[in-house]
Amino acid sequence: MIMISNWPAEVASRAVPSHWEGDFILGKGNKSAIGTLVERSARYVMLLHLPYGHGAQEVREDLVKAIGGLPQHLKGSLTWDQGSEMAGHQSFSIATDCPVYFCDPGSPWQRGTNENTNGLLRQYFS
Repeated sequence: MIMISNWPAEVASRAVPSHWEGDFILGKGNKSAIGTLVERSARYVMLLHLPYGHGAQEVREDLVKAIGGLPQHLKGSLTWDQGSEMAGHQSFSIATDCPVYFCDPGSPWQRGTNENTNGLLRQYFS
């Protein structure tokens, strides 16, 4: 597991596009979920439809489709929290050539761009 403290300087400074932050917007009773990916520099947003659940296998498959479909120069990194849904992070990284960094436990502000975006999106999906 690669921690956010190991981010390269280009990720922290938002100097280069290609570095993503990810999370979920969970529905009522945590029965449904929308995956959100936000590019740190351009603030470009991709939403992942997760109709079959948000466990590790489903999340990995949908992330591989979303990030794997990008040009190589836009697959710099993905930053996520330490939830169990990212148990497949190693196979995701192998499939996409995109490393995954993890926030410190209980520190969602370390993915501030994604947290802010999710707050805005919740206005429409709640």
